[in-house]
Amino acid sequence: MNFATTIVLAAAETEHHGGNVIATTYGYGIVAFALFMLLGLVSVSYRNVANRHAHKAEAYAAKNPVQQAGHGHH
Repeated sequence: MNFATTIVLAAAETEHHGGNVIATTYGYGIVAFALFMLLGLVSVSYRNVANRHAHKAEAYAAKNPVQQAGHGHH
């Protein structure tokens, strides 16, 4: 037996899987799905936040009027 044959036989022995590979990877999919649902919930929770405090925005706009200048000139 030469070195290449020994490596091939050693690799063949380590490739034995003890069961269904798909069943062992379901956990990754479940964790990823739960993470995306959590991030989606966080994103949805920020919907319409600007309109919750419209009275504050209107008061600030009235107190600090915006100076309109054409093309960046003062």
